[in-house]
Amino acid sequence: MSPELLSHSADLKQLRDEGYEISIVNAYLLVKHVPYVDSTKNIAYGTLISTLDIAGDKTVKPKSHVALWAGSYPCNSEGIQLSMLVNDPNKNEKICDGLYATLSFSQKLRPEGYNDYYEKVTTYIKILEGYAHVIDPKATARTFPVIPSDKDTSVFCYIDTATSRAGISAANEKLKTGKIAIVGLGGTGSYVLDFIAKTPVEEIHLFDGDEFLQHNAFRSPGAPAIDDLKQRQHKVDRFAEVYSKMRRNIFPHPQYLDENNVSELKDMNFVFLCMDGQNKKAIIDFLLENKIPFIDTGIDIYNTDGVLGGNARVTTCTPDFNGHITKRIDFKGDGNNEYESNIQIAEINALNAAFAVIKWKKLSGFYFDRENEYNTTYGIITNSIDNDEHNEKN
Repeated sequence: MSPELLSHSADLKQLRDEGYEISIVNAYLLVKHVPYVDSTKNIAYGTLISTLDIAGDKTVKPKSHVALWAGSYPCNSEGIQLSMLVNDPNKNEKICDGLYATLSFSQKLRPEGYNDYYEKVTTYIKILEGYAHVIDPKATARTFPVIPSDKDTSVFCYIDTATSRAGISAANEKLKTGKIAIVGLGGTGSYVLDFIAKTPVEEIHLFDGDEFLQHNAFRSPGAPAIDDLKQRQHKVDRFAEVYSKMRRNIFPHPQYLDENNVSELKDMNFVFLCMDGQNKKAIIDFLLENKIPFIDTGIDIYNTDGVLGGNARVTTCTPDFNGHITKRIDFKGDGNNEYESNIQIAEINALNAAFAVIKWKKLSGFYFDRENEYNTTYGIITNSIDNDEHNEKN
């Protein structure tokens, strides 16, 4: 548990001080060792679970009165199920590795809900303990455990409550895929970073030798001030600084990659290529040789009498499926199109990045992938999406 969250949240501190075994996992509040009566009229112990609503570094009033339960169906002292307490007897929701919520409780103390998490937790525990005390008056959830010094192992600087509120923790865990590299932060790459930064991937490595200049402000996420532009930071340093406010383990590499230093990618688990030019071939050859999966993005915009058209492409390559590379990826990058002239196409950059990150999440098992397409092209004029190069092996 974050020491800051505990010290700034009176309700959590009161629970801890009164001896309850509380912890926070994936933005859920867990209370372990809660006594209850099982169907055999014996005392058993379960875990009470609640989603956690947080504002910055402290809890706020719980929005939901519902609690989750990891344990068997609780009963009264006669072994009769507490059906008036149970809301969903077939929950089966994964909270984290080794812990599943088997059912949910619904006990609304008042129409406006609970004032804080102390009131919510103790209300449910008193109900369960009350029946347990008929059998064993000494049964208690207040064990006063020995508390080791906390060490926050999350990559985020604050708890990801969006995942727990949506109930997708199990899917989100699949995105802890090691080291991700983003090569090129001119437009599409910066949006890839924006999306990847919100996932629990362990490390993000940024590669780009260019500075963050005024035209970049109009084709990347955020709203830099004039003073920010005057600093003329390297793109990788600027974006690492911005996104380090949200998460840890972002590593800037202020350099272009070519055949002389492409080995910088040797420890990567996945690579997003968001750059043009002939150096791309050396990078791709290295990735193929070292069996590192990657996604290459490309945008082709043309200007006809003041009206723009074109397409955005995402090409996926894995160690077992990469024969389509020469057909789909352009290695020339000669700078003859308007994209390389810094035309303002932030929405196409963002869309291209979204397609790339969605595909990465499919490869990671986060999304279903029925098509198994390894090349996607979006056409601006027709507003169409074409999926090609299907991997029939999957």
